[in-house]
Amino acid sequence: MRRISRTLITAAVVAAVIGGTAGWAAGDSQEAVTGAPVGTAEWRAAGLPDPERTDPAGIARFFAGLSPIRQRELARTHPTVVGNLDGAPPELRYEANARTTRGAYGGARVLAHDSRGRGQVALVYGDLARAAHVAVIVPGSDVAADRVRSLTDMAAALRQAAGPDTAVVAWAGYTTPVGVGVDAATGRLAEAGADRLTRFVDGLAAVGAPEPSLFCHSYGSVVCGLAAHRLKAKDLVVFGSPGMRAANVADLGTSARVWAAKDPTDWIDRIPNVRVGDLGHGADPADPAFGARRIAADDAAGHGGYLAPGTSSLRAFAAIADGSVRTADEPRPAAAPVVPDTVRAAAGARTEGVGR
Repeated sequence: MRRISRTLITAAVVAAVIGGTAGWAAGDSQEAVTGAPVGTAEWRAAGLPDPERTDPAGIARFFAGLSPIRQRELARTHPTVVGNLDGAPPELRYEANARTTRGAYGGARVLAHDSRGRGQVALVYGDLARAAHVAVIVPGSDVAADRVRSLTDMAAALRQAAGPDTAVVAWAGYTTPVGVGVDAATGRLAEAGADRLTRFVDGLAAVGAPEPSLFCHSYGSVVCGLAAHRLKAKDLVVFGSPGMRAANVADLGTSARVWAAKDPTDWIDRIPNVRVGDLGHGADPADPAFGARRIAADDAAGHGGYLAPGTSSLRAFAAIADGSVRTADEPRPAAAPVVPDTVRAAAGARTEGVGR
């Protein structure tokens, strides 16, 4: 009876927070967009590899067996499929998506674009084919194909701070919550997003891109947490996280280095780190007991300020993204130490005063 009472009280607290915490807003329930891209029926009818049954490595082998002329013919004939086909050559995907997006995303190259629902998109800053390092930013609520400004600002800042050897992907590749209501407090959308993120990262590996560092903001950290045990990633960096649906780093089941940052003015800190059934996301990754490598973010402001120019968190993120922090072989301490001074030493003056 005592356990049931605690559970009911916890559920009531979470529900009250969803309804009343400053910075939170009622959200509309979203239907996760999953499955094969638009145009798949015609693609399958032409006898081409089924996007749902062929893994990215198989897609990569298929395209490797085609002539450049045949590849471009497929991109012209089936742009909505080729443009979203993880494992297809990036340049071919850019070409296919250029046909459907018509310059809508400025200087970024479009690695994926799905018009269904509120829309999904993956934008590349830098040269993915030649980059020594790759960073992927996974956003939280309210990001969609036509609402990417907050995400692209983060990607541009990280790209500039990390330098030309690092390609940054702004990955709005899943259906995000709208506002911060029940969708944001539960795992349904994150579970669908985790499947899509895993396939996307597998697609990077299939075309020979470096193992990426993932930067997971807010609800995006729930996506990364659920995908962690399947992700071919060297780093998982979570910031402004409500939880990763894991009790600690070991519970994530990943060999990646796990980092966490939370600034003292972030309203996410007022959300209770509990989980009752599918409500709530569990332990705070920025709590030393979680076991993540901690990144100082004292000079960041609010929930969205972690990649603001001049902040210690941006310098730390850039040093992780560009490989300056080389601690992968160190044993993970029970309570990971704060590492900002180490990161600053690696990044130092190179990122001081970086603009967007």
